[in-house]
Amino acid sequence: MKPPLLDALKQRTLLGDGAMGTQLMLAGLEQGNCGEAWNLTHPERVLAIQRRYAEAGSDCILTNTFGGSRIMLNRHSNADKAVAINQAAVAIAREAFNGRAGCSDGYVIGDIGPFGGLMEPYGDFTKSDVRAAFNEQARALVDAGADAIIIETQTSLEELLLGIAAAREAGAPCIIGSMAYDVTLDGSTFRTMMGVNPERAAEFMQKHGAHIVALNCGTGMDMERARQAVLRYRKVTDLPVMVQPNAGQPKLVAMKVVYDETPEQMVAGVAPLLEAGANIIGACCGSTPEHIRAFRKALDSYEKGRDESRRAQRAPRQDCLRHI
Repeated sequence: MKPPLLDALKQRTLLGDGAMGTQLMLAGLEQGNCGEAWNLTHPERVLAIQRRYAEAGSDCILTNTFGGSRIMLNRHSNADKAVAINQAAVAIAREAFNGRAGCSDGYVIGDIGPFGGLMEPYGDFTKSDVRAAFNEQARALVDAGADAIIIETQTSLEELLLGIAAAREAGAPCIIGSMAYDVTLDGSTFRTMMGVNPERAAEFMQKHGAHIVALNCGTGMDMERARQAVLRYRKVTDLPVMVQPNAGQPKLVAMKVVYDETPEQMVAGVAPLLEAGANIIGACCGSTPEHIRAFRKALDSYEKGRDESRRAQRAPRQDCLRHI
């Protein structure tokens, strides 16, 4: 029986998955359509994507529910299917881990993305609206058996708090808060669109019950910036850290958004992330199973080298003991 996610992190670094949205579009989803609805209408296509991540070596897979709140689904006339869509997503992600030796004990992370609007007084949605939507989604994910809930791509602490509270109320065994940072124009630092810096975010998440602090997506947040974010998190919290940077900067090519950072380019940043103290490493927009496969090799190589170094350091002490 697999240990809880937080216990597993005490033993080893885990590998996350990569992008879902861009993979869905490659599988035939038209831009602007509801990818989450595919959990019901095209589950085999969602499963094929997530199975490729499992086969590439992912220990954790996020459910296909980034836009799975009632508010987001209502834009596609799918609000009445919110519970079914989220529960199907957990089953699909769980199935993705089956059929590969050593992979059936992977972790399914229920994904809650932004609700996609602004709350009063800046927008049309009340706090009660958002709370109800997040509560419904979190409950559906937890009831379906998700090992953790991630509230991701967050830019404001107010919305993040509603997501953390919803996950806690639903009884999530592990809660992950993930912020989307943007590098400032002068390149000197990074913060969310709402002006939240990593230190403030980490302290806030720890105070309000998150078990893991994370970052994903954002503008200019490459592997090196992700490493810097890990170090800044580490200054103010001892919670585990998860990182999911994009595969480079988006470019518009032939009216399509393209991310052009290759697996070979991204993987160079894996070891520095590990040395900085990252506990879960995955990737976000534009990444592919090939990126995750490269991450897997780098992660295994790093841990093998670390274990060999530890054995070498112990060896002289053992030799001395034999001569006493």
